[in-house]
Amino acid sequence: MPHDFVLEELESMNPLVKQMFGTFGVYVGPEMKIVLATRERENSPQDNGIWVAVQEGAHESLQKEFPNMRSIALFGEGPTGWQVLPSEFEDFEESAFKLCSLILKNDPRIGSIPKRKLRNKKVAASKKTSKKAPSKKVSRKPQKPQRKSSKKASKS
Repeated sequence: MPHDFVLEELESMNPLVKQMFGTFGVYVGPEMKIVLATRERENSPQDNGIWVAVQEGAHESLQKEFPNMRSIALFGEGPTGWQVLPSEFEDFEESAFKLCSLILKNDPRIGSIPKRKLRNKKVAASKKTSKKAPSKKVSRKPQKPQRKSSKKASKS
C-alpha cells in the first residue's frame, strides 16, 4: 500500500484497508466510513497521492487548508466526492499528516459511509420503528392421508 504511514497515524481508529479500483481504501469507525484512499500508479500519475472522501459543500473550506488539493482527473471536470492530495508536491507528507489529524478529530467534512452500508442501516432502522401487523395463519389444504401398505395376514 503506498503512503502507508497514514495507517500509523490513524492506528487509534483501527483502520481497515480494502483494495479497490487501483487504490487502497481506508475505512474507520464503527460505521466503517471511508475517509481516504492511497494511490501510486504509472498510468495517470497526476492522480497519485491520497484521495480524500469529501462531504458535499466542504470543498471550499478544505481547499483553504489544503491549497494543493484538487479534483481527481480520472473523474472528469468539477469537484466530486473525492479530491486528491497529489504526491508530486513538496508539502505532500505535511498535508497527509494534517489530513490524518482532521480524521482523528472526526472532522465532519471528511468521510463517507458507503451507500450499501448506509442503505442497510436505513433498512435496519425502519424495521425497528415499524410495527408489524399480527400475522394471520394461512389455511392450507388438508393433506391426503398417506396410504398404509396393507398386507393381509395370510392364514396357513
